[in-house]
Amino acid sequence: MSSNDISHPKSEKRKPRKLQAGVKLRAENKVRRIAAHNLDEEQYLPKPDWIRVRLPAGNEVKQVKRIKGLLRDRQLATVCEEASCPNLGECFAGGTATFMIMGEICTRRCSFCDVAHGIPKPLDNNEPENLAKAIAELGLRYVVITSVDRDDLADGGAAHFVECISQSRALSPELTIEVLVPDFRTCQDIALDVLQQAPPDVFNHNLETVPRLYKEVRPGADYQQSLDLLAAFTKKNPGVPGKSGLMLGLGEEQHEVIEVLEDLRAHNVSMLTLGQYLQPTRAHLPVKSYITPQAFAEYKIIAEQMGFAQVASGPLVRSSYHADLQARGELVS
Repeated sequence: MSSNDISHPKSEKRKPRKLQAGVKLRAENKVRRIAAHNLDEEQYLPKPDWIRVRLPAGNEVKQVKRIKGLLRDRQLATVCEEASCPNLGECFAGGTATFMIMGEICTRRCSFCDVAHGIPKPLDNNEPENLAKAIAELGLRYVVITSVDRDDLADGGAAHFVECISQSRALSPELTIEVLVPDFRTCQDIALDVLQQAPPDVFNHNLETVPRLYKEVRPGADYQQSLDLLAAFTKKNPGVPGKSGLMLGLGEEQHEVIEVLEDLRAHNVSMLTLGQYLQPTRAHLPVKSYITPQAFAEYKIIAEQMGFAQVASGPLVRSSYHADLQARGELVS
């Protein structure tokens, strides 16, 4: 047998595996097509003392298990779980959750986010009813409804948002609803028209970071388009406050943050959240700096001086963290 007859499987090129609907890509499998973020061990910044999360204890543990059980029974997802939020224990123990609709798979590959990427399954037509029943069973008065990006849908999922809002209000008439929406990249006008059928009580869309870092942090998104979405919705619905948030610690400069705040005010956003970026896995974007509580307090003062009606600014603040308190203007940090 000649050497030409011998196969060399290691030298054969592997064909890229095709994505299958419903298969979740996480961590390095999700962000591998984006620039590598792996650092040497000594380059990772140690978490400072002020990044401490209170774990549930005693009866709180039972409440967390109760909520998780209810979510599984109703086949519902929360961004608290899917995005590995550091406040999950505290919020679940307090009987609150941020519901994530339209599945657990996002069509984007944002390199800061721990939500899985892939090809989503078709929408679950029973989800709005299941969501409404879960909210009623939990006796919630304030809920946040968010979603994955669904670039595969003609309206970006706006009609599904409307159905979730309508059915939730039908079972809980006193309910206050905040939505945290995607950017509706290719269908913004269509989505805005659809949302007019059942406007929320608070309209939230996060800018996430400063425009200079968009290509790295939010590939596929556009800073100006996100601002335009916020301005267009609040113009159509002047009684609904606009809300947005930023993660800090990704390499932004203070003057860039202040410029973003000015842009938000110029686009009629009156509610703001500022929190520390925390790296979900070593495959995601590394933390460039930990912002001190004092710096967050200074940003809060600056934002209030600009005219923001409500500002939540602190290391563990997240867009929907104590959103009910944020909406009432109570101190959150």
